Amino acid sequence: MKRDFSALAGCQFDLLVCGGGIYGAWTAYDAALRGLRVAIVEQGDWAQATSSASSKLIHGGLRYLETWDFKLVKKALVERSRLLSNAPHRVWPLRFGIPLYPESRIGHLQLKAGLMLYDFLGGNLRSALRHNHFGRKTFSLYFPALDEAMLQGGFTYTDAQTDDARLVLELIAGAMAAGAVCVNYCQLKSSVEKRGSVYHATVCDQTNNSEAAIITKQLVYATGQWMVNATEAKTACRLTKGVHLVLPAVLQDQALLLTAPSDGRVFFMLPWYGRTLLGTTDTDYHGAAGQVTVEEADVTYLLDAANYYLKTGWTAADIINSYAGVRVLKNNGSVHPSAVSRDWELKTAANGTHYSIGGKITSAREDAAVIVDTVCSQLGLSQPCLTRTQMFPWSPQDFTQWTTHQKAQAKKIGLAEDIALWLMRRYGKRVEEVFSVLSTDPHLATRIVPTLPFILADLLCCARQEMVVHLSDLLRRRMPLLILAQLTATELRPLAGLVAPVLGWDEARINDEVFHCHL
Repeated sequence: MKRDFSALAGCQFDLLVCGGGIYGAWTAYDAALRGLRVAIVEQGDWAQATSSASSKLIHGGLRYLETWDFKLVKKALVERSRLLSNAPHRVWPLRFGIPLYPESRIGHLQLKAGLMLYDFLGGNLRSALRHNHFGRKTFSLYFPALDEAMLQGGFTYTDAQTDDARLVLELIAGAMAAGAVCVNYCQLKSSVEKRGSVYHATVCDQTNNSEAAIITKQLVYATGQWMVNATEAKTACRLTKGVHLVLPAVLQDQALLLTAPSDGRVFFMLPWYGRTLLGTTDTDYHGAAGQVTVEEADVTYLLDAANYYLKTGWTAADIINSYAGVRVLKNNGSVHPSAVSRDWELKTAANGTHYSIGGKITSAREDAAVIVDTVCSQLGLSQPCLTRTQMFPWSPQDFTQWTTHQKAQAKKIGLAEDIALWLMRRYGKRVEEVFSVLSTDPHLATRIVPTLPFILADLLCCARQEMVVHLSDLLRRRMPLLILAQLTATELRPLAGLVAPVLGWDEARINDEVFHCHL
């Protein structure tokens, strides 16, 4: 994946996608697979905003059954199954526990009925993914962090997990392999409609302020929270903020679905890269699109909710890091953000410009297929969607056999099991690139942070192959190091120095990157 702004200059495209989050990436990938001439531009880095600030889940949304949104849940569960099949390295099953207490908002029978319906909608009635019920003692063995005082037992069920930023990156890589021109740090400055639905657009390279003119027949905005700046779409959008805290590990390979005692909202405790993700909140957001922050009230809400269930409570001092994202929801006038549908819609303006509004990471593929169907219809084309059955760009041919082989390779070169597992999930069949680097310099197997599964070779491979522009791209999204750890400028500097020759950074640039990364 090489960044090439010059590939845009003076070119004509069938489709220009503006926005490099999950919806933009799926749209570009789908359209390129159908043979369209595609360009996608992102004003920052790939998945820089909400698409790297999610709960990292691929799920149907068990809580939506309470609002009778069966269509949304069914749609998401179908997509969950598809992603587990088409991208087993990128999306993996995750078992959830739901504890039961005398004062639980949802009782045993109601929860049992909901989980049976969830299994039915997901086609899991007879599979290993179906739900189970356990008594107090057995449930406590699975989730020893829970306070047992009033515990009556609980249920388990299965959804799935991913690394959201790398999911987006892999789709961008797939779009490029299929012929799309993909450029991050590239802003659409203006577009002028001429001769019907043909657009003359100007894009700006954010790294040096150079501009290029392009022509495109169709234009799709998949800009997430920045959609509120578009006159044609702003009234259709409602923004809500979701906050997650990163805390020490209290879970192994299973997660918890819990309800906050203060308001009954669902939240999660999730294992992720050896830490615990705690979230999310759901509050209306009225601030600037690119300046969402974690506030004290968000932290208090999540810690209070979690500590209600834990044997040993967390304090603010236990927080390793935090992040916030902004969801775009359809503005249907519901009073509470949690009551607003998470479904998606496509709005097409009178001039033919398309706006993607709302949606979820889980169902983004299906929604993007609708976008591309619409684009093809406008172009007078009839090209079938290929992403329903297409294996992901980095998916190995035989996942089981490949996993066995790669684990053996990792063991042979002395990699710990957790490092090998996360390398395979992060790179898929590209993991051979990392092993090749290690064969030339075993020292690069050193962990960057002793408690996390990231090694120096991983850092170098990302810098060499994954369109990194800034140190924050590398350490927040190519690998979520700055989310999972607090690194000082002194600790960041040798990492910047290691990749500087690859990225062409001099001493002044290293200092600048470390400074901005540490803000």
